[in-house]
Amino acid sequence: MICQTTRKGMECAFMTADGCVYNGGTCYQIVESCNGCGRTVSYESGWYCSKCPEPEKKWKNGVCNLATHVSNAVADTKAAKINPIKASKRGAGKK
Repeated sequence: MICQTTRKGMECAFMTADGCVYNGGTCYQIVESCNGCGRTVSYESGWYCSKCPEPEKKWKNGVCNLATHVSNAVADTKAAKINPIKASKRGAGKK
């Protein structure tokens, strides 16, 4: 249904005929960590995430999985473990 509370005019999964059924009956504004994200949208009442009704919960345990401004690349800091027995057998055949 179309939101009638915070993000007026936008499609919302939490909106019903009785009103907003999300925790507290409204969406929450973005947190500081959301600044620069491509999913933030400005409304009359402030800045909100277009995908998540409560952005603070997404950042609680680390990086938000919806953030477009944060790289999710995992740095390969450890070299792959090499089995020393297999390595010695490989090296023996290169003479």
